[in-house]
Parts: sequence; C-alpha cells; structure tokens
Amino acid sequence: MQKSRLWIVVAAMILFTATLIAQDKKPPLSPPGTATLTFADGNTVTIDYSRPSMGSRKIYGGLVPYDQVWRTGANAATSLKTSVDLSIGGTSVPKGSYTLYSLPGANGWQLIVNKQTGQWGTEYSQAQDLARIPMKVTQRSSGLELFTISFDKVGGDAGTLKLEWENTLASVDVKEKK
Repeated sequence: MQKSRLWIVVAAMILFTATLIAQDKKPPLSPPGTATLTFADGNTVTIDYSRPSMGSRKIYGGLVPYDQVWRTGANAATSLKTSVDLSIGGTSVPKGSYTLYSLPGANGWQLIVNKQTGQWGTEYSQAQDLARIPMKVTQRSSGLELFTISFDKVGGDAGTLKLEWENTLASVDVKEKK
C-alpha cells in the first residue's frame, strides 16, 4: 500500500514539474522562417533561416559589419535546398543542399553558396564555397524590424530571391535550369 502511494506521489511530482517547464518556455528571440519558390513543373527551392530583430540597433555597418561574411540570419546556418539545378545570378547551382552566407558591403553585396551543411551559423569555411554571386542592393522605403528572406515569382521558371532588413533590400535572380 505504501509503495503505491509513493509511486503516486512521484508521478504527481513529475507531472507537476513537466507542467511548470512547459509554461516557462519563451518564444525564440530569432524565430524560424521559411521561403519557398515553386516552379511551374513542381520543383522547389526552400530556404530555412532564423529571423533576428532590429530593435534600436544599427544593422548593416553596425551589428552586421561591412566586408565580413555574415551567417544571413541568426542561430543555425541558413539552409538552401533545391530539387532542381538552378541558375542564381547567372551562376550554376546543382540540385542539392547548401548553406547561404552573405558578404554585405557599403558598395555591394555577394550571396555565398556554401557546400557545407548542418553547422551552426558562425561555422564558415571559405574552402567549401561553391560560388560568390553579386547581388543588387537597393534601399527600402521604410525600415523592416525582422530580417526576412523571400522569393518573388517571375514567370513559371524564375523568381527573385530577396534579403530584407532595416532599410536594405539585396536581391538576385533565380532560374530553373532546364
């Protein structure tokens, strides 16, 4: 009889502790984001990343220094998965999985497609670069609080990849190679 009471007390304590832990979880400071481009034939390009907030910080040339490789988001490395061969800014990218980094500069940006995958965002190896691709940079008309990666579809087999944060929009054309 006493053993069964002991088990009931232990089970109740475990349940109570689990409930407290579940209630204490806070949303991540940099929530996850996904950008997907689906071509007319059903092939897709998907980017998974984390979305840091601007707050009152100066982003480019401040938090994200110019002329240094940036993880292009927060937390784990930003991943790109494609089910089809691509042309990104005129550069061939075979179907597969990659990590995206960027090289922001005061006078231009580069998108870095890196062959290493699954690492934390700050674990960058230039020896694993597949390509460094120039991006077009323009100013946004208003500030953007959360870093955002998106695609604008352009026809059935093309789109524009956009990286937006603060007052900056960096973009590059993405096309399905046939």
